[in-house]
Amino acid sequence: MFRLSLGATLVAAALFSTSAIAGHDTLKPKAYDSLGKCVKAALAAKEGTIVKTEFKTEKKVGVYEFDIEGADGKAWDVECDAKTSKIIEIEEEVKADDARFTAAAKVSEADAKATALAAHPGTVVETEYEIEADGKASYEFDILEADKEEIKVEVDATTGKIVEVSYESYQIGKE
Repeated sequence: MFRLSLGATLVAAALFSTSAIAGHDTLKPKAYDSLGKCVKAALAAKEGTIVKTEFKTEKKVGVYEFDIEGADGKAWDVECDAKTSKIIEIEEEVKADDARFTAAAKVSEADAKATALAAHPGTVVETEYEIEADGKASYEFDILEADKEEIKVEVDATTGKIVEVSYESYQIGKE
């Protein structure tokens, strides 16, 4: 996975913090600026502060994923198609013991992790618990593969099936 230099990270952080604090209505991205358009679209979808941005590839499509912390304390993952600047997915990040998550989860975290690692061997470096827009629960595992590439594998917490796989190109912000 590619990590940006400190200078580039600071510039990007300034862009995100300014747009989140000043309000996305002041952000005027240029026609060629897919990141700016996606920042604006993500903040229009879920108000808050962008704390992390990732660029990843899903099904050969470039996708920006923004982790947004809302004023109400909720955490959201908002995905934006880099080519069209359209929001393609919104998920709420929750804790493992969230009542909505535990009610929907029929597959244990250990079994879901085993499924993800069987398909994509490596080391799990992060686990997220998510509620999808349709109310379904899923586990998302960030796996560091032997070649040091980071892959995200999402496993449906009800069926235990892998529902999404993406390769992370870079990340800006906190884990």
